[in-house]
Amino acid sequence: MKTRHLSSPSVIVIGGGVAGIAAARALHDASFQVVLLESRDRIGGRVCTDYSFGFPVDLGASWLHGVCKDNPLAPLIGRLGLPLYRTSGDNSVLYDHDLESYALFDMDGNQVPQELVSWVGETFESILEETNKVREEFSEDLSIRRAMSIVFERNPKLRLEGLAHKVLQWYLCRMEGWFSADAETISVKCWDKEVLLPGGHGLMVRGYQPVINTLAKGLDICLGHRVKKISRSTNGVKVTVENGKTFFADAAIVAIPLGVLKSNTISFEPRLPEWKEEAIADLGIGIENKIALHFERVFWPNVEFLGVVAETSYGCSYFLNLHKATGHAVLVYMPAGQLANDIEKMPDEAAASFAFRQLKKILPGASDPIQYLVSHWGSDVNSLGSYSYDKVGKPHELYDKLRIPVDNLFFAGEATSADFPGSVHGAYSTGLMAAEDCRMRVLERYGELDLFQPVMGDDTHALVPLLISRM
Repeated sequence: MKTRHLSSPSVIVIGGGVAGIAAARALHDASFQVVLLESRDRIGGRVCTDYSFGFPVDLGASWLHGVCKDNPLAPLIGRLGLPLYRTSGDNSVLYDHDLESYALFDMDGNQVPQELVSWVGETFESILEETNKVREEFSEDLSIRRAMSIVFERNPKLRLEGLAHKVLQWYLCRMEGWFSADAETISVKCWDKEVLLPGGHGLMVRGYQPVINTLAKGLDICLGHRVKKISRSTNGVKVTVENGKTFFADAAIVAIPLGVLKSNTISFEPRLPEWKEEAIADLGIGIENKIALHFERVFWPNVEFLGVVAETSYGCSYFLNLHKATGHAVLVYMPAGQLANDIEKMPDEAAASFAFRQLKKILPGASDPIQYLVSHWGSDVNSLGSYSYDKVGKPHELYDKLRIPVDNLFFAGEATSADFPGSVHGAYSTGLMAAEDCRMRVLERYGELDLFQPVMGDDTHALVPLLISRM
């Protein structure tokens, strides 16, 4: 089999998502020999902008969480002139939405009064505050759902009935969407450990793909290269791909999704240390999917999102109205957790029909979609999940453990970001961090380390203001 040698200093980056491409870009700009190996036939990883409707629709990541100059992605997005549609300000009970522009309905198609939705939102915040007291009293960890049931036992007035109960389940459904996991599995001790940057949440109106393409420009990227084995020694790293081809370099950056690491389809020689294997095993990976329905015309209210309330969070629905942000007649159904898992077992046509049936419950006169798109982040062998979360009984420090290098292997990706897990800017910043750690280590080995050289990724460009709208 053909063997490929890279002249030194050299690095192999494994995984062409945001983290891998950010790392490869930084090292390439620092005059390293870099090759990036990506198993898919495209770059971007869990950023996936689809253009088959004739305009961009993000089937993966679609928000910039924290629309502010402190967001590591802000300089790049600003320079590219990419518009953002702000869907929420700071500290919204719904994370990426404000209660400014929405319509919730019951299963019979009756709209839930706005005052009731606001009141239940305040109650939900009170319940979460009470769960803080519960976690302080219990030495062992509990799930969010178990902590909430203890709160209800102690404060019967917070236990809601009838329609209010269904609205509360809808809030829980949105919380499960944020973590891509069911409330039974989310840790009450760690659920709020992530850092929420100020500035609210902005939807990428033209999709995330332009960001990926800009970062990837001029890089040596090998698509369709599924890595099977990563061998490390004092001399460097040898990476073997599925067809038997091997790559050699001084070091490697492993920017592989947590779900793929968990699947053990890539062997490490020697084995990774126990603490690293435990971090991989114990961090949670959830599922949130998107079913985008494209219609001939808009027949729904001019609000940012539509929701269906139900007896359980599993039965609730959430539709993002892309028309409000982009001007295109598209609704995106976004199931998470067990519901997303169950829908993934369906063929695409059945999944789209399921989403449309949820819509018809609230808008009986809905016209059939003319096109649809369905994501499969849980079953896609290149992701095996959407993004990471804190599982019950497992410490938040696992994110840092997953990031810490092992010899000449460096790790990056959203699941290595203790501050910003599950986010594009989290993945991006860990890519830059891994690249800088790797650069220092490799140059040290060559005796070429200049401690006075500025840190890579320092953005010296003037900050271009972000283009933010809200209609």
